[in-house]
Amino acid sequence: MSRKLLKSTGIVGGMTLLSRITGLVRDVVFAYIMGSGLVADAFFVAFRIPNFFRRIFGEGAFSQAFVPVFTEYREKHTESEARAFTNHMAGRLGLILVGLTVVGIIAAPAVVVAIAPGFIDNPEQFALTVDSLRITFPYLLFISLVAMAAGVLNTCGYFAAPAATPVLLNLALIAAALWIVPGVGNAAIGLSLGVLIAGVMQLIFQVPFLRRAGYLPYPQLRPRNEGVSRVFRLMLPAIFSVSVAQINLLVNTLLASFLVTGSISWLYYSDRVMEFPLGVFGIALATVILPSLSRLHARDEPQAFSRLMDWSLRWVFLIGVPASVGLIALAGPMIATLFQYGATTPDDVRMMSKSLIAFSTGLLGFVLVKVLAPGFFARQDTKTPMRVAAASMAANIALSLLLIVPLAHVGLALAISLAAWINAGLLFLLLRQHDVYAPLPGWPAFVAQVAAAGLVMGGVLWWGAGNLDSWIHTDLADRVLRLGGWVVAGALVYFGVIFVLGIRPKQLMLRKTGLE
Repeated sequence: MSRKLLKSTGIVGGMTLLSRITGLVRDVVFAYIMGSGLVADAFFVAFRIPNFFRRIFGEGAFSQAFVPVFTEYREKHTESEARAFTNHMAGRLGLILVGLTVVGIIAAPAVVVAIAPGFIDNPEQFALTVDSLRITFPYLLFISLVAMAAGVLNTCGYFAAPAATPVLLNLALIAAALWIVPGVGNAAIGLSLGVLIAGVMQLIFQVPFLRRAGYLPYPQLRPRNEGVSRVFRLMLPAIFSVSVAQINLLVNTLLASFLVTGSISWLYYSDRVMEFPLGVFGIALATVILPSLSRLHARDEPQAFSRLMDWSLRWVFLIGVPASVGLIALAGPMIATLFQYGATTPDDVRMMSKSLIAFSTGLLGFVLVKVLAPGFFARQDTKTPMRVAAASMAANIALSLLLIVPLAHVGLALAISLAAWINAGLLFLLLRQHDVYAPLPGWPAFVAQVAAAGLVMGGVLWWGAGNLDSWIHTDLADRVLRLGGWVVAGALVYFGVIFVLGIRPKQLMLRKTGLE
């Protein structure tokens, strides 16, 4: 077993868990001070737009293109050449980000019209969204440079610091809600200022770790650098492939802006809960395996590459299945426990619970995409995932238009989930077709065992959750104790069943990859 990979995944997962916990506290504070009304919808749109571009210029397409090239420089070039590459990369990326930020601030009204056209009929909401966006947009500049720093540190084996960085965003927004919002008198404006402050804090936090790794970049601009040019060539098609989930969310934000007030907020809160296990495990695993897969490709070791993919996919099913089932069975209790305070009403809880169930049906698909896509990116193939992402995005748009009428905001969440499964299925088939991944023996029995354990756990949790009203009309202490008890019970049932069915730790060993 590659203890190093498991340890690294555990470190990233642990730091991401801390980030997600502080993120949930942040969202609880949001729900308390804003609920799901006009101000909340305005802020969430303003926050989502720079976040979308962050996925493109940050940990999305840019990182997926940058890490394999940087890994190649470290494997096949001198240290001085690798450092020169990072300097030129920081200079070129920084220049592009400054230009994009200026354009975004100036064109904020047009951006809001494009993303949330339903706000046009409400001048107050439209103006508040534009003002908030102009404050949050510079966050793109800082967080994208943070993502480049994370790519450098992850490739050098420093996983903890990049994974812990999002905690600073959550702490800054909690602080803004408690101290800035009362001062400015508007939650959307106050929280937008918190976003901007967080971007600066996150970038400064990276500096000592980059210096320790020996790769603190000193931005340089030259007409041409082969490595930098290759990153941007790889990045262009990767924009679609790694950002499809965010594009789908933007499409759904656009459509939700025409629904009843609160729909955007319901989708935001339920998506945040669904992303908790996705971030703690799925993104953590993807973060760790991309540099490892890139090294194996640079060393021309296709069999070890395939074995690492197989190991990763088995862990995806082992953890992803109970996470998805648990979210579906406990959707109502979780939403009530986390968000039913202050301005959030029982009706909001019911609406969020429905969309959380819809999102959770696609959780395993989302995680699979996070693990399957690096199988292409590590080989510096960004065009294939781009084509798959385009098909997935088209499916999401069609499904959203089809499901929004009968199911409203729930239909939009369900459309994203179905699109995620289409994305994962196509990526898997193409990896097999290109002979990049060959499944090792034992998959049918393994999937059957995991599925059986998931069904038993789901039945127990569904019975234990009971009626949603029993959670809505009780106090916080009772909710927390009941929810915590059933989460623990579900985990014990799941892992107990898979043990009885014959799954043992040795089946999840990783051998003969050269990465032990």
